[in-house]
Amino acid sequence: MRFPALILGSGGHAKVLVDTLLASGTPILGMLDPSPARLGAELWGVKVIGGDSLIADYAPNSVRLVNGLGSVASTESRRLLFERFKRQDYIFMQVIHPSAIISQHAELEEGAQIMAGAVIQAGSRIGRNVLVNTGALVDHDCVLGDHVHIAPGVTLSGGVQIDGGAHIGTGAILKQGVHVGECSCIGAGSVVIRDVPAGSTVVGVPAKEIAR
Repeated sequence: MRFPALILGSGGHAKVLVDTLLASGTPILGMLDPSPARLGAELWGVKVIGGDSLIADYAPNSVRLVNGLGSVASTESRRLLFERFKRQDYIFMQVIHPSAIISQHAELEEGAQIMAGAVIQAGSRIGRNVLVNTGALVDHDCVLGDHVHIAPGVTLSGGVQIDGGAHIGTGAILKQGVHVGECSCIGAGSVVIRDVPAGSTVVGVPAKEIAR
């Protein structure tokens, strides 16, 4: 059974999700946005139909939620939104663009979003509420913890482990086997050749830690 989708948010990332869901033939009930000024705004026939409180009109077993929040440097808002509605027994839909390439031997968990042109190779595991954005490459045996954001154009070589809540900035390259600690931030364009401690920010080529 294909459940209809409710998209939480109506900004830039939500726009990409609407496009992806339409491309995959998924029915969309609408977008939800807490701002009254957004009510009735429309993307390709999909409208903002109300705020988050409208979810209560739909039983958890009748709909699937889609996390429409993006993230810049911090994944906290995406995590909080996901966990808020998980406590109410709602299920988040996996969103996979038709052009993404995902090995049959990769594992994707609830709410994972794989955008256009992304590649997920064999043996990799993508955790809950993870966003692998446009054109990102996740090579064999990578492990992405819950709520990780992989920005457009990132390259993860084989065996990279990224713990929960980390943000990997646009175009970053991570050497094979490195371990990125939870809630860390990798700056755009950085080249990571050694492990990154939890809660730290690294930038540059090669990447070095800076104060947040």
